[in-house]
Amino acid sequence: MGIALVLVVVFRGVFFRQGNSGWLENSLRVIGLLSLFLGQLIRVSARGYKAEHSKNSHALIEGGPYKIVRNPMYLGILLIGFGVAFMLFNWWVVSLFLLIFALRYLPLILSEEKKLRNVFGETYDAYCRRVPRIIPRLSSFIKTSVKEYLPIKPAWFKKEINSIIPLLILILLFFLWRR
Repeated sequence: MGIALVLVVVFRGVFFRQGNSGWLENSLRVIGLLSLFLGQLIRVSARGYKAEHSKNSHALIEGGPYKIVRNPMYLGILLIGFGVAFMLFNWWVVSLFLLIFALRYLPLILSEEKKLRNVFGETYDAYCRRVPRIIPRLSSFIKTSVKEYLPIKPAWFKKEINSIIPLLILILLFFLWRR
């Protein structure tokens, strides 16, 4: 992450979009901002729901955000990354982000799934057949109420405060930088 930050700062003309106005730029900023907030909400919901329902990791969680994807925390990271990319960077950076995301998180996801399969067996296999790994199906949103797959409790925000504060600072800096 540190190397990436240095590269982006040193070669900012290569990474950052240069356009400051226009409907496309404004649309990308709005999409990016919405993606950031949705990603953070998914992370808060997933972490809080897991804390309340996992019985100290002795129960397979199949409700809340885990009803639409098996890895909602990683979906949240993916959406936050897309949000930053859409707000700030050139199009090719989105592809680079996807590659880095896949290289970093896919092995981790596969390792976690192996552990869950060993602990929960056929119950986990059946869950895997019903619920996609990281990208939700459109039918999940049609069949399920938002309150059911994205429950939020104010207390859950405390557990994500270490990611919420930098996110808010990033958004503030972005809008100050664009002025």
